Amino acid sequence: MPFTANRRVKANPHARLLTSAKGPYYYTADGTELFDTLSGLWCSPLGHAHPKIVEVLKTQAEKLDYAPPFQMTNPQTVHLAERIANLAPAGLEHVFFANSGSEAVDTALKVALGYHRLRHEGQRFRMIGRERGYHGVGFGGMSVGGIVPNRKMFASGMMPGVDHLRHTYSSEHMAFSRGQPNWGAEYAEDLERLVGLHDASTIAAVIVEPVQGSTGVIVPPVGYLQKLREICTKYGILLIFDEVITGFGRMGENFAAQRFDVKPDMITFAKAVTNGIIPMGGVIVTDEIYNTFMTGPENAVEFAHGYTYSGHPMATAVAHAVLDVMEEESLFARVRTLEPVLEDAVHGLRELSSVKDVRNIGLTAGVDLCSADGAPGARGLAIFEKGLREGLLLRCTGDTISFGPPFISTPDQLRGMIDGVRRLIQFVS
Repeated sequence: MPFTANRRVKANPHARLLTSAKGPYYYTADGTELFDTLSGLWCSPLGHAHPKIVEVLKTQAEKLDYAPPFQMTNPQTVHLAERIANLAPAGLEHVFFANSGSEAVDTALKVALGYHRLRHEGQRFRMIGRERGYHGVGFGGMSVGGIVPNRKMFASGMMPGVDHLRHTYSSEHMAFSRGQPNWGAEYAEDLERLVGLHDASTIAAVIVEPVQGSTGVIVPPVGYLQKLREICTKYGILLIFDEVITGFGRMGENFAAQRFDVKPDMITFAKAVTNGIIPMGGVIVTDEIYNTFMTGPENAVEFAHGYTYSGHPMATAVAHAVLDVMEEESLFARVRTLEPVLEDAVHGLRELSSVKDVRNIGLTAGVDLCSADGAPGARGLAIFEKGLREGLLLRCTGDTISFGPPFISTPDQLRGMIDGVRRLIQFVS
């Protein structure tokens, strides 16, 4: 099982068997109802078993279940690329489909290398990631990622020439921030330091999550992303936003790029685009990047990269249905309505003595717990396992609880979720 203590699960598997799901709830083998506090793994904002999507799956399987993406395409995939480009910031007009966030990131890194090579700047090979960043588990994403346990076992396979910005979190200056912290924009100057160390002419791209999700919802300081954009522009470095978590409404906008009013050169996406039902990911690139590849002989393959399942017709059909539902049910506006509800509820945990920090933005939040003496992560694990018995499917990483509830949640469900977490924290303290 991925990212799982396999032996612990196999010793007591019954509570971990999810047998069905409906709306914002999962159901276990013994019939326990679990509120889905993280939308699956950030990927099911519409909840589960939405009737429109179920119907589309059935219809598409009968019409076109698979189409080869090499030398061929299909109308649904072309139209989906157009729809996604229309949701992206102006000027990001072209989409390359993959099947996951990991594949999307590795694709974006290859696009960056190819772009500079075609511009006769092939010496630009360095990639800059960020500490505590998560960009999937491909060798490229792992290399630019900054979560230590994900890196240490596979260090011998890291890409060469990768460096990292410092992460932007400081408990001293940011604890219990609501929305963007006002302190910390100067962390962007780390890029100037790395430019001085490596020389800008060797740096191909910087990749960051606008909001660092998997490490526990680290919110960018006011002005930080703008400064990164300015420095990248100054030195001709591509800026990639990894929006696998934040894309398609999690920030109350199409993409976090619009929430923070910063235009990157590429956006990676996955997860919510199909509501997690069928794997899909992709990269959105600027006209400048696309047109740079559209050179050479007309019969040449411009970008020697792709996947058997790129733009899979079943995935694109689901994605169309998901975007339709998001539009018809005004779910991005709903996120903006629910954001202050989640904010007020989760910050109410501040009064608990074992809560070290709370932070939030959009329909996301993170809660850091004080570690038990000599046993970091034990408190988070106990809360997770107790939550399974108390009706909450939680995401606990170490002693951090991350929240990303479905967009279809009601205010009362969000308040009930946090009330339940309060009881769990008190129980294990």
